[in-house]
Amino acid sequence: MDALRGKVAVITGGASGIGRAVAERAAADGMKIVLADIEKDALDETVRSLSNQGAEVFAVVTDVSDAVSVEALRDRALDRFGAVHLLHNNAGVGGGGLAWTVTEADWKWILGVNLWGVIHGIRAFVPVMLTQGEGYVVNTASMAGMVSPQMMAPYCVTKHSVVTLSECLYRDLRLVGSNIGVSVLCPGFVRTGISQSERNRPLWAPAPETNAVTEGLRAAVGQLVADGIDPSVVAGHVLDAVRANRFYIFTHPEMKAAIELRMGDVLEERAPSDLQAVPVSAK
Repeated sequence: MDALRGKVAVITGGASGIGRAVAERAAADGMKIVLADIEKDALDETVRSLSNQGAEVFAVVTDVSDAVSVEALRDRALDRFGAVHLLHNNAGVGGGGLAWTVTEADWKWILGVNLWGVIHGIRAFVPVMLTQGEGYVVNTASMAGMVSPQMMAPYCVTKHSVVTLSECLYRDLRLVGSNIGVSVLCPGFVRTGISQSERNRPLWAPAPETNAVTEGLRAAVGQLVADGIDPSVVAGHVLDAVRANRFYIFTHPEMKAAIELRMGDVLEERAPSDLQAVPVSAK
């Protein structure tokens, strides 16, 4: 989809981080923007900022883990602009711990946002694009969707799922003769608020008890995120991929060594290798 000016982009998790950066880049390229996020105050501030820069933008408070909320987002976007050309399923939360200690509530929360949010987006918007005869879907996964670091089981499960869901979506669209584009974004560490995902924890998922292991994980991830690349760099990769119709989007090519190591384990039927010696990261 090389001609973006005048087209409509819907971006979930659009009030901060990668989502906001993609919105800013898409607006600068002349797109009309529909921002979705669960954080109303941050959403309102982002809309003000983009509007002050001359963008045509509006916001819809959305819980992507809820199908009805995502369908309402679709309906609001169509009521306002009449079409949706680019869907970026980007909303996400972080979380982890030793796999057997993660609470059922945390599994449901992380799966609900990171995986079901993408499923709901695809089910709500792809039929619209098929009717239009054009469109593009970008799903945010992670390098944690390509490899499987320790202490991140729920997050890795969702991100691996988003990668394979994107691959299946691409093939399904080709099966029915559609030219709708698909990309899966697999960033390394990016300076976003994902390490503070607790701020959006739902009331039904109380924070689990912490210990030295989980506190150490939180501190380490927080520092790596703080040292990550700027979201604007990721936004450039995303819009370039949309224009070029490129499926896999890697922001940290040096991390491909970790993917190669994992693929070698699979093909050689080895136990998973130690990732400590190679660069590996999550969004």
